[in-house]
Amino acid sequence: MRVLGIDPGLRKTGFGVIDIIDNKPIYVTSGVICTDSHTTLALRLKAILSGITEVIAASKPDISAVEKVFVNVNPQSTLLLGQARGVAIAACVLHELDVAEYTALQVKQSVVGYGHAEKQQVSKMVKYMLNLDGDPQSDAADALAVALAHMHYSKLSDIFKMSEMRNGRFIK
Repeated sequence: MRVLGIDPGLRKTGFGVIDIIDNKPIYVTSGVICTDSHTTLALRLKAILSGITEVIAASKPDISAVEKVFVNVNPQSTLLLGQARGVAIAACVLHELDVAEYTALQVKQSVVGYGHAEKQQVSKMVKYMLNLDGDPQSDAADALAVALAHMHYSKLSDIFKMSEMRNGRFIK
């Protein structure tokens, strides 16, 4: 399975792609889609849409995972982040990808083991889990962490489903 992780942001949207082979994550690619803060909101959203479309075309993921928006101290920032996130989700849906969503707490919990981990801890664990030579860019590391979180949560979901089927409680 190939997973596209997305860490949405209006200024920088991180992306990270991993393959999951025999329950092991393998790094494929990552990067950051940057927008020009001196242009209109519409053009910045278009840049995010175009960038994610290019990533999807180049990497051909099977599923996408996007970080959920947290409520910021500044409501205006939260609204802008929500718009960037919406465009990211729309790009995935337009390419017929299912979209899994995870909170920052869930991502940190699954990657570091502590939901209130610092960004630097997340980056170091991403580097370790994917056996990377260098440190990925901050937003790219966050996106890779989202993809890794999907790997962990989808495994848990599969285990739960198997347990339910074994116990005769599985209802489709």
